[in-house]
Amino acid sequence: MHNPCVIIPVYNHFLKLPNIAARLADLDLAVFLLDDGSSEPCRQVLDDLSKQPGVTLLRWQKNRGKGAVVCDGLTKAFSDGYTHALQLDADGQHDLDDVENMLEKSRNYPLSVISACRDYDEMPKSRCRGRKLTDVWVWINTLSFTIKDSMCGFRVYPLAASIALLAKSNICQRMDFDTDIIVKLYWQGLEVEHLSSRIIYSDEIPSHFDVLHDNIRISLMHTKLFFGMIFRIPQLIIRKKARRGNEK
Repeated sequence: MHNPCVIIPVYNHFLKLPNIAARLADLDLAVFLLDDGSSEPCRQVLDDLSKQPGVTLLRWQKNRGKGAVVCDGLTKAFSDGYTHALQLDADGQHDLDDVENMLEKSRNYPLSVISACRDYDEMPKSRCRGRKLTDVWVWINTLSFTIKDSMCGFRVYPLAASIALLAKSNICQRMDFDTDIIVKLYWQGLEVEHLSSRIIYSDEIPSHFDVLHDNIRISLMHTKLFFGMIFRIPQLIIRKKARRGNEK
């Protein structure tokens, strides 16, 4: 059974939301809008969208962080009977033309995480350097090159496995969330399938990335994952050998 929905964390990004909601409505997809303490006029836009069929608004009065609200959104979606959740950013950077492709891949690989993979050539240099560094740490912390773009927030989660992970592991709550959860899902035994996707970068799209504090959080996350990897070396090596055997 494959019953997907869409979850969209929102923090004061509202200009693209009506168009995003309209496109998803055309695909007959249920949408969970996760309002992470937004102010006006974003709150009013979200209130208006929540009146549309198939749209559910979850709201927190204070900003908690992307990871915190996505975890709650995944839990809500699972409790409502959905099997998979496509995570999509509210700022319009993700290519909506790929939503159907992502969900089709999820239908073909229902037990896997489906992750978009961004093109380095389209990425601003400052982001490119940060992504390359994180990629290296992710490869170290999984003893694998399987995860190609851990920082991309355009992905499909299998909800049963994701909720099982949330029940036993503390997942990072802010901008370190995307990398933390995909590494830990990999540790849990899930495979990661990828789909190349265009990311729309624009100076008109403000970023909530805090260069100092979020980089500190990400560095601490990689450190914790490294020590977590050390305890998992035997199982990661066994998994790697099994994969090689299957590829022969």
